[in-house]
Amino acid sequence: MSPEEALVAASAAHAGFQVVVSAVVYPALAEVPGGRWAAAHERHSRRMAWVVGPLYLVVAAACLWALLSSPDAWALVAVAGNALAALLTAFVAAPLHRRLGPARGHGVLLERLRRVDLARTASALVAAVAALLA
Repeated sequence: MSPEEALVAASAAHAGFQVVVSAVVYPALAEVPGGRWAAAHERHSRRMAWVVGPLYLVVAAACLWALLSSPDAWALVAVAGNALAALLTAFVAAPLHRRLGPARGHGVLLERLRRVDLARTASALVAAVAALLA
């Protein structure tokens, strides 16, 4: 496998994951009744950690490999798109999840999380398209 192929595979997996989170996971989470919110959110966070952690390690490794192999402009765009999604996750989405955890009464926070997730999804989609063009 070449660095370009690894970047395509990792970026496509990342984009697919983000689309599922935006289209399925967060809408379902938003429908959880208030009395069951804390437990549902805790289960969601615990389960997602098993997917997000390994996925982001693979994406980071593919991006690093691409960067070390004389990347073209499209590969740099792919790396930037993946990096933006990761930064939004670490510095915006994760802190919002920590604030949301205890109670469902934070409708504004949940809406902010969904908007940030759309930005993460857009970034991951840009990365996937750019990786294909690289």
